[in-house]
Amino acid sequence: MLTKLEDPLHPLLGPTLKGLGAWGMWQAERGIKKVFYNIVHILATLFVISQYVELWFIRSKLDLALRNLSISMLSTVCVVKAGTFVYWQNDWRNVINFVSLTELSQSKDKSTKHISREYRKYSRLVTYFYWSLVAATVFTVILAPLVSFLSSPMYRERIINGSAPYPEIMSSWAPFDKSRGLGYVIMVIEHTLICFYGGGIVATYDSNSVALMTFFSGQLEILKVKCNMLFGDGMNVVSYEEAVSNIKKCHYHHINLVKYSKLLDSLLSPVMFLYVIICSLMICASAVQLTTEGTTTVQRIWIAEYLMALIAQLFLYCWHSNTVLYRSLKLDDGVYGSAWWSHGVKIRRCVLLLGGQLNKTIVFTAGPFTRLTLSTFVTILKGSYSYYTLLNSKED
Repeated sequence: MLTKLEDPLHPLLGPTLKGLGAWGMWQAERGIKKVFYNIVHILATLFVISQYVELWFIRSKLDLALRNLSISMLSTVCVVKAGTFVYWQNDWRNVINFVSLTELSQSKDKSTKHISREYRKYSRLVTYFYWSLVAATVFTVILAPLVSFLSSPMYRERIINGSAPYPEIMSSWAPFDKSRGLGYVIMVIEHTLICFYGGGIVATYDSNSVALMTFFSGQLEILKVKCNMLFGDGMNVVSYEEAVSNIKKCHYHHINLVKYSKLLDSLLSPVMFLYVIICSLMICASAVQLTTEGTTTVQRIWIAEYLMALIAQLFLYCWHSNTVLYRSLKLDDGVYGSAWWSHGVKIRRCVLLLGGQLNKTIVFTAGPFTRLTLSTFVTILKGSYSYYTLLNSKED
């Protein structure tokens, strides 16, 4: 089944592009499908607005407000991801086409073929694992009210006698009575569809972004190997012309990596800036819900799974961006590990120029304020804990 997701024109991004296409982000230039998907994105945005309207009405009830906030902020990130991907479609196409053309051009290079194979295999594992995690989270969110209803006889009795409303999947405003009858059925269907929509957006957008980061990380490793072999293996020294040609290829390769990594960063950075802020608040809100008195065991399991998905999502970005930065900083080791001493001063000057080019680091950012690194990930967790202790101290 998974082999059907592969695309020979996109060796690395086949599964993620098909996922993006299925959820209406990777669109054709024209056609009825494009119009349909854009209408779906607009309706999803209106639903997010209704979540914030509902938050205004329940603002005095802390437990309901926190549950609404934890979902509505994640929904906000979903529609921002979908909207920016569609709006910046041409730039995304440029990055994706560069990635695929680069991989196709390297497919016959035996010296680095094993590196490409390894990072593609790694990307597939991360993609499918992440898709499974998101799917589990979506089903957990959808089924949590049903499990809560079935597992608590007292709550079930209150619903039957009319003293409590039916459990909701999500919290959103509606211009009709959504607590019972036909209105409740409509809201359940709407919330279920929105959960599948949001889960698909998150799964495909994030896996595509992480796959692209994996590509840049792998290409830096390939470039390091190429730099190490600029002048042969030290025993069989290459000619002057071949050495100059190798230096030019490495220089051009790195220029393209820097150019398209900056383009990718310009697409991800605004979204990640919003996500870093929201993620801190969502982790804090989930932690407060976990420790609130009166929270049932089923609710705690739901919150814990949801919290794990949030942390995993943030960790994926920070980890892979950190890997790209690390390999970028170590890239010039390949040049100075080559047999540069086997040629004269003229070639050595070219090597110095190449070393200067390789000193340009590649890293992804979250807005203009911070880099996506492991230290940023730890800082966000610390900040969330600080917000949590502040809220707890106010309650005391």
